[in-house]
Amino acid sequence: MNRLDSLLEQSGAAEGALQLDHDFGSAVARQHKGEHPATVFGPVHYERNYAYPLLVWLHGAGQNERQLVKIMPLVSLRNYVAVAPRGTRRLDETSESALQRNAYTWPRHEGDFDAAEHCVFDLIEEARRQYHVARRRIFLAGSDAGGTMALRIALAHPDLFAGVLSLGGVFPSGRAPLARLVEARRLPIFLAHGRDDASFSDEAVGAQLKLFHAAGLQVSLRQYPGGASLAPRMLSDMDRWVMDIVTGGAARTA
Repeated sequence: MNRLDSLLEQSGAAEGALQLDHDFGSAVARQHKGEHPATVFGPVHYERNYAYPLLVWLHGAGQNERQLVKIMPLVSLRNYVAVAPRGTRRLDETSESALQRNAYTWPRHEGDFDAAEHCVFDLIEEARRQYHVARRRIFLAGSDAGGTMALRIALAHPDLFAGVLSLGGVFPSGRAPLARLVEARRLPIFLAHGRDDASFSDEAVGAQLKLFHAAGLQVSLRQYPGGASLAPRMLSDMDRWVMDIVTGGAARTA
């Protein structure tokens, strides 16, 4: 059991604590049965007249779209509408294990980027059909491989997102991620890094900082103790960072 799952069990905020129904007096999480498997999350005490920020979550490697139900109690049950697509590739396509059959990731191949981008934009439209979403308050976020994919998609369309967050996901390489550099400089970026994370070393972080400085990007980099690519404190800090933008950025209001 990882640190995030352990804390969820201790706090009683596990997946079963969310009511999977249509009662807008409580948090609502349900599966989207369209072209792309996904989870759609509606906030506690949903107000139809309020334009909510939309959080698009790309799960980590070995997870699936249901990771959204686990993280939202640690992000916020009130502040967002949220959606999470399933990764474009099953982690082990030869496995007969039920656990591994439900484990997906976001590979770096060209076709996978196009498929992931398609999933993200389809789900944004689905969220807007179901809920009142603020058009200029759409945030893309993810953990490890999902964080890298979130950065890649947001940097390819920097004018469409209010911010992007990568928790333990390295900066993407290949396919010219900074091709739209002028627009990317206006895109707020949040990066979270576990000091002992073997897949995202201090050396890699230092190299990325040099790149960000040279490119003139708006990056908030935060380091956390331990080696987890997704820790509870990262999620609470993510909420504060996003809400600072939502409440303080006049240019990013609905």
